[in-house]
Amino acid sequence: MIAELQTLVAIARFGTFAAAGDRIGLTQAAVSGQMKRLEERLGVKLFERTGRSATLNAAGLRTLERAKSIIAMFEHIADPVDETSGGELRVGAIASVQSALLARALGPFRQRFANHHLRIVPGVSLHLLDLLDAGELDLAVLIEPPFGLPKNLIWRPLVREPYVLAVPERLQGDDWRTLLREQPFIRYDRSSFGGRQVDRFLRSHSIVPRESVEIDDIAGIVALVGQGLGVALLPVVDGSPPPVAPIRMVPLSGPAFYREIGILQPQESMPAAICLAECLMATQQ
Repeated sequence: MIAELQTLVAIARFGTFAAAGDRIGLTQAAVSGQMKRLEERLGVKLFERTGRSATLNAAGLRTLERAKSIIAMFEHIADPVDETSGGELRVGAIASVQSALLARALGPFRQRFANHHLRIVPGVSLHLLDLLDAGELDLAVLIEPPFGLPKNLIWRPLVREPYVLAVPERLQGDDWRTLLREQPFIRYDRSSFGGRQVDRFLRSHSIVPRESVEIDDIAGIVALVGQGLGVALLPVVDGSPPPVAPIRMVPLSGPAFYREIGILQPQESMPAAICLAECLMATQQ
């Protein structure tokens, strides 16, 4: 039954029986056979079938949400009950939180789960969201997604980080609009949630910068600005100035422009994930 439920989740995620089969290593006929058996076992039709296409109906959507919970429980069915006896916690984290927010939370976490193995998975927020939704992570610390989240995931805000304009220390002037228009621009990667915020900000002010470099690493952006290669819009990470570099920060006037960092986790989380989330929240108190 677990295999059939996993196939159902794959169909919902990848859109068709054929696409799901390609991802999980089954033929389309095998996928169809599994779904037929699942419908027979449950005594309800899960799909609206039209020609060669099949779409989840209302019963199928309800079953899908329950299937995800059952799969998550099954994956942890052998986890030890004793919190001190070990286990694994898979945590996704964007680069800028690994040495600050996450590092501060791990001390208190270790006091309770001293024997747990932590696997820290790096990545941009969108990638971490996909991994979490697929059940490959237990918790993620990332930038708030600019769209609705799956109902089985809970968002908990941690910190808001305002954006500023980073410029080489020797560069004169404090008019951020002029600096953005006239200087080479080091862009926060547009494939990231933070980079999308920067792109919307530029468009809202009708600014078309002279793009020079595009990168998804704040420390890397700071280093490039420090080398005099351009200016950049970046967040003040964790309420602190960026790493030491020959740069200065020009504040932005107008409405607040910030990114929100938070915790994303399944509604049904294991004790270790719940504890780490609580430790992360405590870092902001």
